[in-house]
Amino acid sequence: MSLRRLHHSQPDSFAFTAANKKWADGQIAKFPEGRQASAIIPLLWRAQEQEGWLTKPAIETVADMLGLDYIRALEVATFYFMFQLQPVGSVAHVQVCGTLSCMICGAEDLIGVCKDIIAPNAHQLSDDGKFSWEEVECLGACTNAPMAQIGKDFYEDLTVESFTKILGDFAAGKVPTPGPQNGRYAAEPLSGLTTLKDMNSSKYDHNTSVDLALKYGDTVKRIQGNEVPILKPRKKSAKSKAS
Repeated sequence: MSLRRLHHSQPDSFAFTAANKKWADGQIAKFPEGRQASAIIPLLWRAQEQEGWLTKPAIETVADMLGLDYIRALEVATFYFMFQLQPVGSVAHVQVCGTLSCMICGAEDLIGVCKDIIAPNAHQLSDDGKFSWEEVECLGACTNAPMAQIGKDFYEDLTVESFTKILGDFAAGKVPTPGPQNGRYAAEPLSGLTTLKDMNSSKYDHNTSVDLALKYGDTVKRIQGNEVPILKPRKKSAKSKAS
């Protein structure tokens, strides 16, 4: 376990946008009285989605909303590696999978691309501040190795050439189509289907995950807070009402 600390440079303050604050209040309302601290992970995640990374003022703001000591919120933020404790690229933070399947299939070459194009070291901003990168553990797309997660989507079956082009497209303000980059539909064998042969994937342009990514167009978009309706608060049971 590596040592995770807050970044040495911090903003003066943090505040949720009006829409994100409404969303956060909705999440807190899902939990029974006295259990509001259970909302800490979604609130920290929303703060990170809003700013790009998790700042000290954001952690403290969430703690105040949940009635927690700051150290308790800090413990959560530093424990989970999904929380970025340092600034990330304004356009995209690139996460290259470096676990066994991806490493065997060329992840080291992809990391070399990141070092050449973005920055020499993980979590270091590119010179223009648009990109950052890191190596992560298994992202669960082993059949499509090597792969990387950029924003909310997977880019799979990568080569040095295709990965370089993807980064170039992002730098040019484009959002490349996620999913397999070698013509594969989903995660079927490269030699073709051996089972479920009646699944005629050729009638679809993209698999469901890619199709939704293209539909929503939110690969590297910051969450605004109004994307989905807020679920209703937790209902009190008949027993709790009686008491």
